[in-house]
Amino acid sequence: VQLQASGGGLVQAGGSLRLSCATSGLAFSRYSMGWFRQAPGKEREFVAAIRWNRSTFYEDSVKGRFTISRDNAKNTVYLQMNNLQPEDTAVYYCAGDRELILSSMRLPDEYDYWGQGTLVTVSS
Repeated sequence: VQLQASGGGLVQAGGSLRLSCATSGLAFSRYSMGWFRQAPGKEREFVAAIRWNRSTFYEDSVKGRFTISRDNAKNTVYLQMNNLQPEDTAVYYCAGDRELILSSMRLPDEYDYWGQGTLVTVSS
């Protein structure tokens, strides 16, 4: 199983980025997918998730700015990030959860597989 996150970079405050997470080796359409982030010196935190049935969940600070989506034909999950702010600076990780048991989607331990992370830096 591989999860390959991409799309990070340096952007000014108010700008946009779209992260992608291409997967292989798992039955993607059956997996719920999440995005987490980890800023320097901080714990990994939940950002957004999309269930296998396409229901979505967001951390409060990104609601209205970030949109998670999935393309089952491409085995890929996306995170569209608009109006980025300096506090969004972090390494962003994608993760996959088989969700054999209904989970909150918000805890790292609920996920089975992780990508390597992509760095997002937002300058003020």
